[in-house]
Amino acid sequence: MELRAIPSISDVDAERWNALAGADNPFLRHEFLAALEHHGAVSEDNGWVPYHLLLWDDQTLAAAAPAYLKGNSWGEFVFDFAWAHAYERNGLDYYPKLVIAVPYSPVNGPRMLLNPDYPADGLRHTLADGARQMMEAMEVSSVHWLFANPADIDTLSAADHDVRLGCQYHWQNAGYSDFEDFLSGMSSKKRKNIRRERRRVAEQGLSMRVVHGDEATDALWDALHGFYTKTFHEHGNLPVITRACFAELGEKLGRQVVLFVAEEHGVPVAGAICLRSEDTLYGRYWGCAREYDDLHFETCYYQGIEYCIQTGLQRFEPGAQGEHKVTRGFLPTLTRSAHYLADERFRAAVGDFLARERPAVQAFARDLEQDAPYRAEVLERLPRD
Repeated sequence: MELRAIPSISDVDAERWNALAGADNPFLRHEFLAALEHHGAVSEDNGWVPYHLLLWDDQTLAAAAPAYLKGNSWGEFVFDFAWAHAYERNGLDYYPKLVIAVPYSPVNGPRMLLNPDYPADGLRHTLADGARQMMEAMEVSSVHWLFANPADIDTLSAADHDVRLGCQYHWQNAGYSDFEDFLSGMSSKKRKNIRRERRRVAEQGLSMRVVHGDEATDALWDALHGFYTKTFHEHGNLPVITRACFAELGEKLGRQVVLFVAEEHGVPVAGAICLRSEDTLYGRYWGCAREYDDLHFETCYYQGIEYCIQTGLQRFEPGAQGEHKVTRGFLPTLTRSAHYLADERFRAAVGDFLARERPAVQAFARDLEQDAPYRAEVLERLPRD
């Protein structure tokens, strides 16, 4: 087998890429990655240079991984700025680095896409070793696998990568019949708080509707992109996703794009842009025309929970960070990434730091679970990843 790198996702046939196990995740589909490249979100100017890994067995695509040469650490959500500063203080270059990830998306899932006709363990080991060898051949500082699934992490850990834990907040579907059934497992105080937040949205004259990507009009994309850019600017962030990119994702991914739209007198005033797989809803972008009481909670959390219940999705990942999600039904969930630094001294230092950080993250997640809104006997029965 031969591991090669390509400078654009367009250099591999979409059907071949999407046929690999793991590409049913919307963020790993050829269409998603191609849209980011077509519209400049992934570019050298933004610090993301495509370097996708393809493992070939003669003319057969045996495995692949979405990879990038990164010139910064923005848009990754696994924060290694301190590592970069340490390199700089010692006269070394931390950038570029090789990152296997989904750009701008802290979503969990496979990072090694595998041909189901081959033994999975062998493909994983070949990708892990091959990525490290490419890192060494290019003389870049490091290789990083972000938000990878447990099978990938186990392989990478066995290949001397250091594992880093993070904490997100996920909702799990316990077979609820409707939103009230979901609330019934909570303490009375927590139920009342959520009902009050939802009631306030209605009292402001706002209504909600669900639109899928293949149903969105040009006018709706105009509005949603406007909300997104306004909100990003207000928080001092750079909105790199263009309106045309959003529209292309809606067209190409269709029902895998889910939009929760808030309207006032029939006019959109806020919205959340989500993607879905066969079993999971992923929250990604939110924005609003102006501030409304509790509208963020309704649009980004409660609408998604209701959608999962109605469509039978198993889990809802509403995005990174946000401890306030716990009291609204999202439980602390550990995420995993794997890192290999070429410099032995820094690899040892980072490994020591991560060995101390991991139990601290685990303790943090356990402590946060004490704020969960569920009654104790219900919490024990909830499904977990």
